[in-house]
Amino acid sequence: MKDEFDLAVVGAGIVGLSIALAAARKGKRVVVIERGARATGASIRNFGFVTVTGQEAGDHWARAMRSREIWMRVADEAGIEVHHRGLLLPARRSEAVDVLHAFLATPMGEGCKMVTREEAASMVPALRTGEVSEILYSPHELRVESTEAIPKIAAWLAQRHGVSFHWSTAVNAIYGHRVETSRGPIHADAIVVCPGDDLSTLYSERIGQYGLKICTLQMLRLKTGHPQTRFGAAVMSDLSLARYEGFSALPEVQALASRLDEEESETRAAGIHLITVQSADGSLVVGDSHVYGNAHDPFAQTRFDELILAEFDRVFDLPQREIVQRWVGSYVSSGERTVLVDRPDDHVRVVMVTGGTGASTGFALGEQVIDDLYS
Repeated sequence: MKDEFDLAVVGAGIVGLSIALAAARKGKRVVVIERGARATGASIRNFGFVTVTGQEAGDHWARAMRSREIWMRVADEAGIEVHHRGLLLPARRSEAVDVLHAFLATPMGEGCKMVTREEAASMVPALRTGEVSEILYSPHELRVESTEAIPKIAAWLAQRHGVSFHWSTAVNAIYGHRVETSRGPIHADAIVVCPGDDLSTLYSERIGQYGLKICTLQMLRLKTGHPQTRFGAAVMSDLSLARYEGFSALPEVQALASRLDEEESETRAAGIHLITVQSADGSLVVGDSHVYGNAHDPFAQTRFDELILAEFDRVFDLPQREIVQRWVGSYVSSGERTVLVDRPDDHVRVVMVTGGTGASTGFALGEQVIDDLYS
């Protein structure tokens, strides 16, 4: 087995794949080592929603914009279908309208605009517009099916860029340039560890100093009962404005958050906000809740599903919707940073997206990590 590389990447989630791509484009010999037979974590248990609008202002928003550019190229070259583009954010409360206008006045509002009810309904016919005051449209977002996209990216990296993959291979330790695996040692000039939400296997003492938590979330797939209903954009709601940092950091959010706390206290306590996207078969991926702790919670709560669906029904007129799939996801979370890049050694990096935005920002983060390693 070939066991000498320029770069070894531990973890085949979207962050690990992004780093492998950035290194391969610099002509590096890359190996990706993944303990599972395929990616099964946060990189596939999500919306497949490449989100720009609402990301934290500054570096993280810039990463999202750059990642979107890379996603467009990768999707084309790897044969990944983009199911729809853009985002509609209908504001039902006057306080939410104030947040949208404040957002449009920031640099992040470039390219976004307010649209009429008729324009929004032409993109998403099932959208309830009767109680909507104003509607923001962003052209930036992309929707892919993560369960299909992640394997296709890995296959494309292997075929087009010569990246080696060692699946079902656990990394037990790293000594200098030697990566000890369950299938024998691998030597690499540089090593990047992308542990996802595994806080205890590699470099646990270094990761521990950041006080990270595990965020457990619940998501649903709905069959609509209306096979002709098509989404031309993703949809969020007022609740999203009080969660996404690009909105929630604005002063205008304080009034909205206070009203939501009064009207939707249980929903807010469960960390619920609404994102709805559509798959190729017409089904809708809907979510999600957010509960923070020091371990994964494997058990879904029926009440969270009910709260998510209550917001869904306020936003959409789809009375025949039916749950066809449920799942629990998790990601690592930090209240202080959106990404974490730790340096155990000059040639080693530990890289984590610490806010559930790996699909939206990972490609740009990969470029930054590789530029740092090889600068």
